[in-house]
Amino acid sequence: MAVTESTSSWVAKEFADSIVPTLVDYIKIPNKSVMFEPDWKKVGHMDRAVELLAGWARARLPAGATLEVIALGERTPVIFMDIPGTGGKAGDTVMLYGHLDKQPEMTGWREGLGPWTPVIEGDKLYGRGGADDGYAIFASLTAINALAKDGTPHARCVVIIEAGEESGSPDLPAYVEHLAPRIGDVSLVVCLDSGCANYDQLWSTTSLRGLIVGNLEVSLLTEGVHSGDGSGIVASSFRVVRQLLDRLDSSVTGTVLLDALATEIPKARVLQAAAAAAVLGDEVWSKFPLQDGAVPVSKDSAELILNRTWRPALSITGADDLPPIANAGNVLRPRTRLKISLRIPPRVDATQAAALVKQTLEADPPYGAKVTFDHIGANTGWDAPPLAPWLETALETASQTHFGRGAMYIGEGGSIPFMGMLGAKFPRAQFCITGVLGPNSNAHGPNEFLHVPTARKLTLCVADVLAAHARQ
Repeated sequence: MAVTESTSSWVAKEFADSIVPTLVDYIKIPNKSVMFEPDWKKVGHMDRAVELLAGWARARLPAGATLEVIALGERTPVIFMDIPGTGGKAGDTVMLYGHLDKQPEMTGWREGLGPWTPVIEGDKLYGRGGADDGYAIFASLTAINALAKDGTPHARCVVIIEAGEESGSPDLPAYVEHLAPRIGDVSLVVCLDSGCANYDQLWSTTSLRGLIVGNLEVSLLTEGVHSGDGSGIVASSFRVVRQLLDRLDSSVTGTVLLDALATEIPKARVLQAAAAAAVLGDEVWSKFPLQDGAVPVSKDSAELILNRTWRPALSITGADDLPPIANAGNVLRPRTRLKISLRIPPRVDATQAAALVKQTLEADPPYGAKVTFDHIGANTGWDAPPLAPWLETALETASQTHFGRGAMYIGEGGSIPFMGMLGAKFPRAQFCITGVLGPNSNAHGPNEFLHVPTARKLTLCVADVLAAHARQ
């Protein structure tokens, strides 16, 4: 049974009158994740964001529900809600998950927009964190309240909103362990921190890539020297960096060269990629803000989807010791430092992969250069268990009801560290991983936006899935 028409109208009003205005206030708070703001506690932005979202939720708790802000020692806090069930199997628990920390500012916002400057243009709410992932607490609690308005049963629900996901969720294992007796036996996980390939239907995430992040430093000199004097005698640290990166991937094709960082792609995922490509066509690549004349690495949309979801890929996301062009003198620089982001497929162990990358980069350094690779994060990816028939039917029905088109399935190229942890801890659980990060929404980049109608429809879909879970 779907959410009734009157309750759908109530959800729309909640978004217009309460949710979007609160998200506007949330976007104004520069609560950068701990990796990007180590002094988060002293700065206070994270606590402001927690207070704002927890305050909104407290005013809307269902009967008998509780909300706590829990802080273990110096760890980033979590918001934990416990909502009694009104139906379903005895002892069954649904976990709904989101996060409230944000990526840093990033440059390139168009005029009139900014990371902490909320702007509403039509159906879009611009600003950092609205879609990734501030809306999650609103969608979770509103979905549950929608069922209460209709008198539709749901199982017991716990909602966890963490504050460290953008840093790899370093604190979350401790909270899950601390809360384990109160969480109980989870049979369904609903995660709202993923993406959608269009705004026209419900998209369910089937897999997530893992991630290795680290800093590569190469040095041959103790201080800079005149390039006319030293070049040709001492190797450029940048040239040595180029050689070392060639050990990881091909600069021509982008193919990662370490076999241990790849895995065989399951046939089911290949078929799902083909189905998604048939729906999306060129939108798989045309959604990106390409320069005039720039083309994707392939025109085969299914292969591009598999590249993005089941194949490793190397990116350089930052650099130090490279002066701005305006201040770049004729100097052979003493060192080059790069931040490396290496996406790895599901089923590849991130800890082992990080050790291999370190060994590969540091072994036999050219010209005896001082080479170090310090990995600062290693998260293993995740491959969803097969969908139970009830959940597959529920997703299809919800998508048809609220979007007018059938549900689709696709892997994601990013990471949600919590999913692998939950998969191991709750092996019988089903997973509904979805989100609002669709074409051009540009999470982590400039001009990030939340597509408000999609968030509203997704909320209704979550309500329908919770109702179906209680019936099965």
